[in-house]
Amino acid sequence: MIASPFSALASLEQLVKVATGTAPPLELEEIVGGGSVRRFFRIRTHDGGSVVAMYAPTQSHEAGSTPNGRRPWPFLEVRDLLESKGVRVPSLLATACDEGLILVEDLGETLAQHLLRNPEDREYLYVAAVRELGRAQCALSPLPESSIVQGRAFDEKLLRWEIEHFKEWALDARGIHLSESDSAVFARAAQHLAASVASWPRTFVHRDYQSRNLMVVRDAEGQLGLGWIDFQDAMLGPRVYDLVALLSDSYQSFTREFVEARLDEFTRHLGLDAAERARIGYEFRVVTVQRKLKDAGRFVFFERKHGNAEFLRFVEPTIEKARAALRELADDPILAELGALLERIPSAASV
Repeated sequence: MIASPFSALASLEQLVKVATGTAPPLELEEIVGGGSVRRFFRIRTHDGGSVVAMYAPTQSHEAGSTPNGRRPWPFLEVRDLLESKGVRVPSLLATACDEGLILVEDLGETLAQHLLRNPEDREYLYVAAVRELGRAQCALSPLPESSIVQGRAFDEKLLRWEIEHFKEWALDARGIHLSESDSAVFARAAQHLAASVASWPRTFVHRDYQSRNLMVVRDAEGQLGLGWIDFQDAMLGPRVYDLVALLSDSYQSFTREFVEARLDEFTRHLGLDAAERARIGYEFRVVTVQRKLKDAGRFVFFERKHGNAEFLRFVEPTIEKARAALRELADDPILAELGALLERIPSAASV
């Protein structure tokens, strides 16, 4: 049941009644565990099934304009785009955008939840995740010119801001203050990383393609597959960005052999040759540094700004993923300096 008052409950009850025939009072279970300010509820329906409601009271109904007028919420627009390209996404059941409500199909449990009970499915599902990512990138190229995704990109400014987020929150906010010379090393590396990644060709990027945003589903024959959620922030970015989110996931641990096998598969799905496979590996490590620094800062930000301490336990493992990637990039003198700096940063247990 919901733990706090839900101001749009009456609107939700009406939406669910129209969409599913389920009369109030509703049996609601809040789905917790994410870092978003949005709220999600699983709702039991009269036929024994369930649906999911997303409540986003601060979400603007307009995300810009199109030749035909107002655009829908980014979630709705990207959902329709992905569905049109064969990506498994939740079916849309009903909307009440003016009240901040969307009702969608309940896809069940996340990949992270499924693996806690069924660890033997890990390789099968990660092979599927890499395959679906490669297939989706091909299907989504080129994107429709009118797509909201076309107007958003991992440009140098955004990438630099995300790296600086690490210094602001994972370091400064925890009382880890860099010397003047170390600050210069960090700034030089941040600029180098942002400029490098921003210069690469761009493709569709989910932006958070990881174990808590992939849902384990079954097809008509009962075979396991994956559905996508939390795709409303999709934008243009480097081809390996979602691969990094998946295989350098802060919530999962993989052997080097496991990761390299998935990089091989991704290369094949994109139809690339051996030279490009080497490039994929390089890009993967560079983006791992950028992404994991951002994530570590974000986890502290959630606690300091929103009182959500759930992610603090992932700060040090996330920084270690950046360190590991930097060890493999030691032939780049600027990144070697950053790697040496991160090795000297104290662990969470000592701050």
